[in-house]
Amino acid sequence: MEQVLQNADAQLFCDVFNASPIGIAVENLEGQPLFVNPALCQMLGFSDQELRSKHCVQFSPPEDAEKDWAFFQQLRAGSIDRYQLEKRYFRRDGSMVWGRLSISVLNSSSPLIIAMVEEITDKKAAEEALQAREDLLKIFVKNVPVGVAMLDRDMRYLQVSDRWCADYSIDRSQVLGRSDYELFSDIPERWKEMHKRALAGETLRAEEDRWDRKGSTAWIRWELRPWRAPSGIVGGILIFAEDITHRKQMEEAISSISRKLIESQEQERARIGRELHDDINQRLALLAVELERLQDDPSELRTHVQELRKQLIEISNDVQGLSHELHSSKLEYLGALRAMKGWCREFGERQGIQIEFKSFEANISLPREIGLCLFRVLQEALHNAAKYSGVKRIEVEVREDSSEIHLLVSDLGRGFDLETATQGRGLGLTSMQERVRLINGIIEIQSKPMGGTIVNVRVPLTSECR
Repeated sequence: MEQVLQNADAQLFCDVFNASPIGIAVENLEGQPLFVNPALCQMLGFSDQELRSKHCVQFSPPEDAEKDWAFFQQLRAGSIDRYQLEKRYFRRDGSMVWGRLSISVLNSSSPLIIAMVEEITDKKAAEEALQAREDLLKIFVKNVPVGVAMLDRDMRYLQVSDRWCADYSIDRSQVLGRSDYELFSDIPERWKEMHKRALAGETLRAEEDRWDRKGSTAWIRWELRPWRAPSGIVGGILIFAEDITHRKQMEEAISSISRKLIESQEQERARIGRELHDDINQRLALLAVELERLQDDPSELRTHVQELRKQLIEISNDVQGLSHELHSSKLEYLGALRAMKGWCREFGERQGIQIEFKSFEANISLPREIGLCLFRVLQEALHNAAKYSGVKRIEVEVREDSSEIHLLVSDLGRGFDLETATQGRGLGLTSMQERVRLINGIIEIQSKPMGGTIVNVRVPLTSECR
């Protein structure tokens, strides 16, 4: 009876061995196949006899066979009783397939080795395609000319672009594998919430976002996108970030200039209003009173006509001077140099200041925008000198030198601290700098308390000017 059962078990093993869809080989402790099943023969394309004539290390390329044989030796020595690895197998037609090899000891009267091989070629191809895709994405992230970071679900860096490293002054070796929150410990809590939402599948962005860092404030334009594994699950997020701090500073500077410009316009309107009301209007009113008195006493008309004529001429000159402050017709009809010279004379007479004007012979014709810029800078510089320097003599020089027009306005007055003046509320210096910048010129202001002031403007001449 016992013999019958043994025969039945042997037959059952043989049936399972032959019907198994997984390749199976029974080997001796030397690694020589004793039995191979049809599934293994079909997988490798060899006959039963051909496979049994090979040694186990002949089934695979040398590098794979060496790994397998090293484990096999441990199995023979009793150090391990089983092992598993993925390796390549030669097919009869010269191609190769991937298999997952599972080896264990088959306890019997004489120890044998059972080797089961499951073909995983398609699985390995999918894994390699996935790895190639991730490698390609990492290459793209590294070389894209914007700040990009690729992170996993634990917010650890997988790859960063060169631009990202440059923007944050960090080396790639210091980033990869580290947590974003470890690297940037001052990240706002609201950003961490955004990261969670992106890991949940959302795409988020902000055109500008303030980041108050230790000792400084940064402005960032960012976008968060989830990246997905082939299975469809979110594998992590991509962060696109652009540091727009410089742009914001420029916008704030422009906004500040705009505010100052509006303030300056209001101040100019107020000044013109005061001059018209407190000076011109009052003098006209006095002239009207004088005329009314003469109307009542015509006998005195002859003796007062000359005085009235003088007052009218003075009022006319002052109105003309005020008009020239706003728009100089001489600039259009006489050219920049003559207009500047004439305005210096008129301004000096009104302010009681001696203005020494020097200029080269007018061999060139300045473009309107250059002439207007120099004229306005001259006006601003002389107004400042008359108001703050405390001197009664100012020098103005216009000359051509090395294909440039130079305007110099200098005095030996009180002077001022340039940094303090630049940071102040006044628009004068800023206005001059902006005007000169718009015509590609350079303005240099040299001044110090009780050391006088020099305003030097240099503007390049184009070939059309000659």
